[in-house]
Amino acid sequence: MARWSRLEATLRTRHGPVLAGVDEVGRGPLAGPVVACAVVMPAGMRAIAGVADSKQLDANTRTMLAARIRDTAVSIGVGAASVREIDRINILHATVRAMQRALTHCERRLGQRPDHILVDGNPLRWLGVEHTAVVKGDASCYSIACASIVAKVLRDGLMQRLAARYQGYAWERNVGYGTAAHRAAIEQHGLSVHHRRSFCLSLQTSLELL
Repeated sequence: MARWSRLEATLRTRHGPVLAGVDEVGRGPLAGPVVACAVVMPAGMRAIAGVADSKQLDANTRTMLAARIRDTAVSIGVGAASVREIDRINILHATVRAMQRALTHCERRLGQRPDHILVDGNPLRWLGVEHTAVVKGDASCYSIACASIVAKVLRDGLMQRLAARYQGYAWERNVGYGTAAHRAAIEQHGLSVHHRRSFCLSLQTSLELL
């Protein structure tokens, strides 16, 4: 990517220069929170080389780019929704809640509301703010890609730290996703407090919560 998209240029002309890109990471895993990030990048600065959909980057590149994004951004906000929230209100509404928290954090650090918001995926009528949704926006919109990278690095780091405390699930490698090894570990060890019970029903495990 390494460039601002035409859509972003159009939205800045239409709404103003302060454009926030929002993305989430962690909708699909069996364990861990869903994490969202809102990023405002400086409109007058060239895009950081190498920025792309976080899923297409290796871990070292993501970490390096996340540091550059944090150093360059006008404002960054992060929000999360816990496993308990995911199980209670479902993953879609938990994702929206994480995005709302990220936007609130971003606005507080920015000292104003962004002129407009770009969100990866489909429109979210529960978000509560006017926004433009872009399917696969993390692969086409610079500001969304920046948010995707920061969110991915933060969530992966959290799951890797939790792996040291909850050994046996290989979170240091799968960061909570339902790999064959992770599913086998659940069958062997049961569910931890960081597992999404609503996601693990299909595993048909009846073991008690650890």
